[in-house]
Amino acid sequence: MSALDFLVELGTEELPPKALGKLAEAFCAGIEKGLKDAGLGFAKAQAYAAPRRLAVLVEQLATQQPDRSINLDGPPIQAAFDAEGEPTQAALGFARKCGVDLAEIDRSGPKLKFSRTIEGQPAAQLLPGIVEASLNDLPIPKRMRWAARKEEFVRPTQWLVMLFGEQVIDCEILAQRAGRESRGHRFHSPGQVRISKPSSYLEDLRSAYVIADFAERRELIARRVEQLASEQNGTAIVPPALLDEVTALVEWPVPLVCSFEERFLEVPQEALITTMQDNQKYFCLLDANGKLLPRFITVANIESKDPAQIVAGNEKVVRPRLTDAEFFFKQDKKQKLDSFNERLKNVVFQAQLGTVFDKAERVSRLAGLIAERTGGDAQRAARAGLLCKCDLATEMVGEFPEMQGIAGYYYALNDGEPEDVALALNEQYMPRGAGGELPSTLTGAAVAVADKLDTLVGIFGIGMLPTGSKDPYALRRAALGVLRILIEKRLDLDLVEAVNFAIQTYQSQMSLEMEWVMASAKNAPRGQTVQTNLEALASTILEFIFDRLRARYEDEGVDVAAYLSVRAVQPASALDFDQRVQAVQAFRTLPEAEALAAANKRVSNLLSKFDAKLPEAVEPRWFDNATEFSLYSAIQQAEQAVQPLAAARQYREALERLAHLRGPVDAFFEAVLVNAEDASVRANRYALLARLRGLFLGVADISALG
Repeated sequence: MSALDFLVELGTEELPPKALGKLAEAFCAGIEKGLKDAGLGFAKAQAYAAPRRLAVLVEQLATQQPDRSINLDGPPIQAAFDAEGEPTQAALGFARKCGVDLAEIDRSGPKLKFSRTIEGQPAAQLLPGIVEASLNDLPIPKRMRWAARKEEFVRPTQWLVMLFGEQVIDCEILAQRAGRESRGHRFHSPGQVRISKPSSYLEDLRSAYVIADFAERRELIARRVEQLASEQNGTAIVPPALLDEVTALVEWPVPLVCSFEERFLEVPQEALITTMQDNQKYFCLLDANGKLLPRFITVANIESKDPAQIVAGNEKVVRPRLTDAEFFFKQDKKQKLDSFNERLKNVVFQAQLGTVFDKAERVSRLAGLIAERTGGDAQRAARAGLLCKCDLATEMVGEFPEMQGIAGYYYALNDGEPEDVALALNEQYMPRGAGGELPSTLTGAAVAVADKLDTLVGIFGIGMLPTGSKDPYALRRAALGVLRILIEKRLDLDLVEAVNFAIQTYQSQMSLEMEWVMASAKNAPRGQTVQTNLEALASTILEFIFDRLRARYEDEGVDVAAYLSVRAVQPASALDFDQRVQAVQAFRTLPEAEALAAANKRVSNLLSKFDAKLPEAVEPRWFDNATEFSLYSAIQQAEQAVQPLAAARQYREALERLAHLRGPVDAFFEAVLVNAEDASVRANRYALLARLRGLFLGVADISALG
């Protein structure tokens, strides 16, 4: 079967730069799907995209759709005709389904059959519908109309190229008649560009100052920016998203080095970088020490005869923005950072949870406790907690919201605060996302954990729990942040104590008038105290936090059974929880693990059915089988070895030692009937099993592994 190259290019007004890549990929994917659904074979399809065009080039596309055969089986002959040979409703229904008269149905076999060959259509007739369907399915949140037309697209269309081989496909799509005339660069070559054939598409446009290949433009910009930065003895900051956006803004990229006055370097460099990247789409330069250089790189969309004019224009545009940042920074420094708390007394954190200043006071108290429990400086953590929200009221953060925390760091240093206190004002927001950086100081870790726990307690307290995909206060992220900090920084914090302390800080500020306390008291059974409801709140929050660990371990390849076995013993510390899980995961690889897990499950089931009171101690005098003595002796020896290991949190070594119990346990269950007729013997055996189970519960409930 013969094959030809196919090209479609839709020309438009400038497309949204942040969406250009996705639109191009979706356009290509839609055409590929349409071709496959139509049975049209092809070698490969390639998407191209530039600010004013979306294009797809399909190589070696079949010129003819293959013929298709339809073979349908109908009802059995006995069911298709009655005794007189008249067709039944089953036969008539099958004929209608096939779209033919009953006379055209094959009745020679045991069943009615229908076969038909559908002749394939020329690809040229199918392509307009495939292209139009792909364009209609593009991920465009909001389409627009233009002039008096009814057609809708992301931007007004200007031209349409559709070539199959060297022939134009005659059609009209989105108000444009297909032809072979594209358009060149808006300034360098504004006229029409004749595309002679699909394979010459890139070169035909290149001659008109358009690089249609997105990937080629991206690589060219990245390479040239790196080269220019090196010439300035610096390194360019090239975020992938910014590089994609700049690539989507230009058809003929020409990177140029610009500069700004060195006096602006007294402003926090994060503010300068933010405004240059976000507002101007510039690539900033850093020196070998990571300090901002008074240089930046802009990417022009024109090859100017006088590049200095473009450089001067960009320097003129950026100067007012840097001046604004400088002004805000100087204004904020005219007063102490802690004075901004006065403004926060009038800023609501949440309508039922008080002001942002109230939150800062709560975080301060909680951070002090956390620092004290984790080896940090309680006074510094408390000070950082009190200052942690101050920069939200500054002019700098008001203009550059991305500077929250960072601005506080610089203002705290300016006020002479200790380095770790200043760092904590930024580190409180860490980790900022999945896999994000963690606080580097104990003070920062204490404030970060305190801030997140305070939010969890408050929002849970007023009943605004996350549901499904709705989590407006990012409580899941807060819980994961707490866990990551405590586990990865190896901070041994009792979360039960911390959560209860956080609840107390709300009570001390709001005198039990909070809605969550009143709601709990109102809904409580008669005679139940408010304190019980506060305990229920703490339990709910802790459940929510530790539930986040399940997904974390699944991502790390830890078996969910290992997580559940530790969850059953409810460790209060996230670090302790993780150490137990890692030990259980290692234990599962031992040859004795499966048998011991099954034995523990059996012991757990037996103990749950024992309705009498267990004896306080095991009495060897009630043993009547040698295996009972062996198991008792093995348990005593294991207790002496394991309890110190568990106390030292050497859980892996403890479980390895407990694995030695497999032999005595197997022998016991093989030789002994636990439910002996003699009540004293039976109770003694249950006490022995309870002691065995207690040994394992010192680490985890390994019956969950069975």
